[in-house]
Amino acid sequence: MSEQMEVIWMTENEGDTVRLAQLLASWAVQGTVLALDGDLGAGKTRFSQAFAAGIGVPGVVNSPTFTIIKEYKGAQLPLYHMDVYRLSEDEADELGLDDYFFGDGVTIVEWASLIEALLPPDRLQMYITHLGDEARRITITGIGAQYVAWCQQLQAIGAQSE
Repeated sequence: MSEQMEVIWMTENEGDTVRLAQLLASWAVQGTVLALDGDLGAGKTRFSQAFAAGIGVPGVVNSPTFTIIKEYKGAQLPLYHMDVYRLSEDEADELGLDDYFFGDGVTIVEWASLIEALLPPDRLQMYITHLGDEARRITITGIGAQYVAWCQQLQAIGAQSE
């Protein structure tokens, strides 16, 4: 079992979410996997857009709800943006989505808990909770040494420990 660490990132507005996404993007390397979950309208796609901008993806990044996956060329790394809301775990497995996790880019999976068994053992898991208006509570779980280090860095700059 990989080591884990959980921190809480509180946001008061969209700008706080954007700052978190861009900070994480600055740490991204080949093979980075972000597993996003949260209720409808919690901000998964907005987070993904800000992260994409942070790795230098030009233009508009939309949720790939009906296409399942969209590939973008970033300045530093490619981005593989998935939305698995409409897939079963078996369907996702048949599509070979796990090939992206070990590819040459960064993968963001919206509704990741629906395909949890297919996710790589090391990843950054995030759950966005809508608190009303623009406020959000983002529970961030680093699984594996790289992502535990990210959580430690987040804690050092103000995230709360669980």
